[in-house]
Amino acid sequence: MKNLHLKDFFWNSDLTCTNGYDAIIQYLNDGKRTCKEVEDFMKARASIEEKYAKDLLGLSKKVCGHNEMNTLKRSLDIFKLQTEQVSLSHLQLAQNMKEEAKKLEEFREKQKEVRKKVEQCMDALHKQKSSQFKRTMDSKKTYEQKCRDKEEAEQNVNRNTNTNNTKHMEKLYSKAQQAKQYAEEADKTYQQNVSTLGKLREEWLKEHVKACEVFEKQSIERINVLRNTVWTHLNQLSQQCVTTDELYEEVRKSLEQCDIQEDIEHFINLRRTGDKPPATVMYENFYNGQKSPTEAPSSRPPFMPIRRGPLPDPTNNNRDGAQLSLDSDACYSVIQY
Repeated sequence: MKNLHLKDFFWNSDLTCTNGYDAIIQYLNDGKRTCKEVEDFMKARASIEEKYAKDLLGLSKKVCGHNEMNTLKRSLDIFKLQTEQVSLSHLQLAQNMKEEAKKLEEFREKQKEVRKKVEQCMDALHKQKSSQFKRTMDSKKTYEQKCRDKEEAEQNVNRNTNTNNTKHMEKLYSKAQQAKQYAEEADKTYQQNVSTLGKLREEWLKEHVKACEVFEKQSIERINVLRNTVWTHLNQLSQQCVTTDELYEEVRKSLEQCDIQEDIEHFINLRRTGDKPPATVMYENFYNGQKSPTEAPSSRPPFMPIRRGPLPDPTNNNRDGAQLSLDSDACYSVIQY
């Protein structure tokens, strides 16, 4: 199938009409706007990645498992380290995106300069063409009017050929000659304007074709650059995912080496305080100072001293200080009077 080109499909039957050219310019403006939108998107995404990287870097610096020990501590340290590496990789991704956005901006500015020169040339030609066309059409109207005046003057001469008024005939003949001269001059002016318009038209046709070729080339470059830019952007994101997964894989490998029993034994060996429990606490009687037997205390109620009897009667015959005692209670003391 034959390729279609701008230079073949944006003409108009009206010489002064610029609808075809305007349609191409609108297409280019839309393309320029797309470039700017993609550029802004890249910059915004780079800003998001940069903020995420900085937040992630700050998170990696926070305490995480500071009091842990042995294999789990090593895994947590690697976890923090790889998190830091992930943040740095996102920071690099943000920088790469900014560079891609900068390239797109430079490309857009370069195309803008080329377009500006072509558009200025075409705008000047459009003005000249429009002005010359108007001048040509005005000269055509003048030429046609002068031709009608010439024909009318000649008809007046013919109508009055048989008149005897010589002076009147000379006047009519003079007017006919003058009208003929004016018609010839108008014809000459009209032909000159048509010739000038033809030259302008040829120049405009060539420049229009050149402009279409330049604009088509720019459109091809723009589409190619945008496609490659987005493709590169996606490759960067995919690579970031791969890099992140590789960094996290190091954490997973470390966790695979984390030995639960080893960590328990490591803690035991590092912080052990002894392998014998404390001895049983013995009961000590406050009154006899003797320790209770090693057996468990009896369930019998504790020993209670027998209550004393009544006081002796001082009026009995033992006034001289006889010693009183109660054989039934060995716990009583001897009372003397």
